[in-house]
Amino acid sequence: MADDRRCETRATRGVPVTHTHTRTDVDADADAGADTRAALDRAAVDVTTAGLPAWLDPVAQAARSVRPQQLSRFLPPESGAGRQSAVLILFGEGARGPELLLMERAGTLRSHPGQPSFPGGSLDPDDGDQATTGPLRAALREAEEETGLDPRGVQLFGVLPRLYIPVSSFVVTPVLGWWRAPSPVGVVDPAETARVFTVPVADLTDPANRATAVHPSGHSGPAFLVESALVWGFTAGVIDRIVHYAGWERPWDRDRQVPLDWRA
Repeated sequence: MADDRRCETRATRGVPVTHTHTRTDVDADADAGADTRAALDRAAVDVTTAGLPAWLDPVAQAARSVRPQQLSRFLPPESGAGRQSAVLILFGEGARGPELLLMERAGTLRSHPGQPSFPGGSLDPDDGDQATTGPLRAALREAEEETGLDPRGVQLFGVLPRLYIPVSSFVVTPVLGWWRAPSPVGVVDPAETARVFTVPVADLTDPANRATAVHPSGHSGPAFLVESALVWGFTAGVIDRIVHYAGWERPWDRDRQVPLDWRA
């Protein structure tokens, strides 16, 4: 195996990833910077661990070795059915150290309304091959559309195994990113996003902020009470596994329960 700081994910090794925006045609004279922006859009986005801060090394290592069954019991159907999608799990550094970017979905959405989540969504045809580079492009595109994030400041450093959300039939590829050059973020479309916020990793690993969410259907799973939000479901499950396999987990009270209602 190559040096850890130079290796790429198996699915994308040797494949340049181009992040594209949907643009309307404008007069070249009216937009002198169009050529420059187009050149930046065509730049390759490599999946690489080169230059990552040392504290992200355990996450990158876990991404290379973790198996789907270690992340969730809900795995994509063998038939290939499901709505292909991707999420961006973006780590940055804030005033309180390492942090994670999250958003709260609008309460009017049909799918997972009002639920904190990673930025992400369905793959578009223009994103490309769903088995290789498509999820990478989709994760960056959706993050930009939902939070205003500038994808040029994001370094992709890993891809987790695809997982499944039975209630919405989403087949989700979690894409790991390092916020190398932070950019302003916020709500772009209130019809989709209620708010955008960051959570310090220290709060996610604090036992006082951890609980088990229990749905009336009987399903239970990890939950985090952070930034005036209850993070549960798919997002909390992935965070829980990352914290565990990165070696950041601290003992917490698994008997502490947070009830959910039928609207959740």
